[in-house]
Amino acid sequence: MTCFFVFITTARAHPLAPALLELKELEAGRYAVLWRTSVARVQGTDVQPQLPPACRALGPARLSAEENQSQVLRWDVDCGAAGLVGQTLAVSGLERSRISVILRLEPRQGEVVTRLLDLDQPSYTVPPPAAPPPVFRGYLALGIEHLLLGFDHVLFVLGLLLLVRHLRPLLVTVTAFTLGHSVTLALATLGLVRVNPALTELAIAASIVVLALELLRPNPHSLLRRRPWLMALAFGLLHGLGFAGALAEVGLPAGEIPLALLAFNLGIELAQLMLVSAWLLLAWSWQRAGVRPLPATVTLVLPAYGIGTLAAFWCLERTAALWT
Repeated sequence: MTCFFVFITTARAHPLAPALLELKELEAGRYAVLWRTSVARVQGTDVQPQLPPACRALGPARLSAEENQSQVLRWDVDCGAAGLVGQTLAVSGLERSRISVILRLEPRQGEVVTRLLDLDQPSYTVPPPAAPPPVFRGYLALGIEHLLLGFDHVLFVLGLLLLVRHLRPLLVTVTAFTLGHSVTLALATLGLVRVNPALTELAIAASIVVLALELLRPNPHSLLRRRPWLMALAFGLLHGLGFAGALAEVGLPAGEIPLALLAFNLGIELAQLMLVSAWLLLAWSWQRAGVRPLPATVTLVLPAYGIGTLAAFWCLERTAALWT
């Protein structure tokens, strides 16, 4: 039990929207720096960008707020004639905040570089201009990472796999979830819908609690069991706001939004398909091995309690974050 609660406190989710560190090269070696963070954060955390020692601030940082959702710091730096090539950009304080940081580097020449900095990769060394990957590949990887490393989204998909045991309705349900989050992902990223990211993350955690409770209900005639696709569609809209709220808040440039949106969404879909495929492969292998089926206590009740407990913990954590 002790191990389980340790796991709860260390399980990685997406409690808050990611921060943005943007450096735009104004002239040779001189950059405009933007550091945007959500006003809601885990208490006691201090996430800060770490620029190379060669970069010298050209003046004090200017602080502004955006619709009470974000705090933005702007300042200029001079990194010398060589610029940032070969230099390392990093973010400190990620170990307690459990947020990720989107790093966006816009050189005067060459393609824009976008990277996701997190606890596993808190730094990025700027390669020569010919090396940066295209935007599509970068955001495709970002979408995959966002779902697979976001434990709350993974648990929701696993909950759907536990709720729907037959292949055809399972595919319909997962497709409905995809449709739902694709719609809100597009609407929010394009600025047509704006939501409070902290409230969205709280609602996502609550949706997982609802799903866990449904898994534990013995009534096979409940609406969620008879129409799981309907529940998946509705909660997909909610999770899409979480996906898109992150991208919308960091403020993608207009010229890159369509491509980045498409790549990010495809990345999420690929990650979902990886989870579903792994689940089906495991079930198929279990049957092929001729192993006696496990009791429902092991295959359903314990996972449902685990999912619900984690989600309830995130609800409390994200509710507390609203007042910090």
